[in-house]
Amino acid sequence: MCRWLAYLGEPLRASTIVLDAEHSIVAQSLNSPLGAETVNGDGFGLGWYSGDPDAEPTLFHSIEPAWHDENLRELTRSVESPLFFAHVRAAGGPPIQRTNCHPFRFGRWMFMHNGLIGGWPSTRRDLMLEIDPELFPRVLGTTDSEALFHLALSYGLEDDPIAAVGRAIRFVEAAGRGRGVGAAWQGTIAVADGERIWAFRYSTSGRSRTLFHAADVPTLREMYPDAARLSLYGDDARLMVSEPISDLPGAFHEVPEATVVIIDHDGYQQHPFLAD
Repeated sequence: MCRWLAYLGEPLRASTIVLDAEHSIVAQSLNSPLGAETVNGDGFGLGWYSGDPDAEPTLFHSIEPAWHDENLRELTRSVESPLFFAHVRAAGGPPIQRTNCHPFRFGRWMFMHNGLIGGWPSTRRDLMLEIDPELFPRVLGTTDSEALFHLALSYGLEDDPIAAVGRAIRFVEAAGRGRGVGAAWQGTIAVADGERIWAFRYSTSGRSRTLFHAADVPTLREMYPDAARLSLYGDDARLMVSEPISDLPGAFHEVPEATVVIIDHDGYQQHPFLAD
């Protein structure tokens, strides 16, 4: 459905991985070997934190194909951020419009998704009515992803992201069963608060979209002392991706099914998620 990446670490020029990597997310927008669709040309989004602990993240959305948009090239070569998201979209039903482009934002929080809610036309009303009435006016687009984000916010995402996302997905699955939908949830999710990232991989059917995290940069430098590009990253660089942006063996590790990864400056922590 889509491709995304999430970076946390020393301030990094976004173009380093969004544009210039061997298999950058812009390259994946045109040719995504591991994606459900090879081409992800129905818009893109970039969201980044400035490093100011009190500032909301900044968003840039466009319905242009990522490989074709000069503004994206100019912007990513100018933005330097300690935490940013990038997302390229393959529309699976909801129309191509800027309000349907990821990532989505609420205060300090950002959210993006690759996947779908099965039977979305039949369960959409159930989900929308479950969203907190105070949050409902903030739903500007028509995607299942944005609805899921606001449902998780309604369930307390700001206090406990793992519990809130889990409860939101369980509601989706229950609503799907009530409408005769078997495989109600599919996908990977990234959530950030400006200090850390939570990355989820889960599907009702147990065949989730792909998700990987990068190996530690110091380890990679030991493995590949002649890889000049590794000098662009700090020792604390952390990266989550829908699919690897490099062919270096051992550079990326696949996240298991039914797993949440917590990413902070101490590294990656993996925990079971909705595995019961």
